Amino acid sequence: MKREKKTEQKKRVSGIDKRKHPRFFVELPLDYSRKGKKPDFGGMVQNASESGIFVYLPEKIEVGETVKVEIYFAKGLELNTVEGTAKIVWADLAGKETWREHRYGLEFHSMPRGMIQKLRNLLKDLGDTHKP
Repeated sequence: MKREKKTEQKKRVSGIDKRKHPRFFVELPLDYSRKGKKPDFGGMVQNASESGIFVYLPEKIEVGETVKVEIYFAKGLELNTVEGTAKIVWADLAGKETWREHRYGLEFHSMPRGMIQKLRNLLKDLGDTHKP
């Protein structure tokens, strides 16, 4: 009986972040493509971590679909990108549907050699610039 109560209490607790990696709030443009669809679409990354990104995209996409993503960011005077494939793990289509902005959580699945380190460096730089 006590074990059930504790489990139930844990389920009710909200606002606890159980992510493996810290998230960084950003506003970065991205391009994405879907297999068998038009070549590229644009979207916006709202936050990022080593394991995934929260994005706004202009179209409805099914949870479970894999997309190729390319995130753009400036490093000094250079334009850089982080590329990889990611899986849609959740969708909130109610948000700003009238403006064709759909919210998604994407989990990274694969990245070309060196991209994960590039992403880590970007997130480290973001962390350094957001310290009080």
